[in-house]
Amino acid sequence: MRGSNIRKYNVGLHLGVLVNQGKYNGPGQYEIKVKGHLDESKSYWFEGLSMTTGFDGHGQPVTTFCGPLTDQAALHGVLAKIRDMNLPLISVKQVEIDSNVDL
Repeated sequence: MRGSNIRKYNVGLHLGVLVNQGKYNGPGQYEIKVKGHLDESKSYWFEGLSMTTGFDGHGQPVTTFCGPLTDQAALHGVLAKIRDMNLPLISVKQVEIDSNVDL
């Protein structure tokens, strides 16, 4: 139980540092990666984000969520769901949308 509290703190601390550096500045397209393959039946928890599964360079399973988030509250909401599901967080990044691509 104690280990999960430490993990939660570390995720919050890491994100807090990135937010303070100005890297996460509100509305945008985000890519969030977690360890493991999430069952597609759980994808409804992440409504509005696409979910893909694959493997990293070492053959370890990875689930990637991509999509628009309106603000910091929405980003933190997604991260809270990831924490509540006990999914190890790999990365969070804001990605640029190519304006030349038709949606």
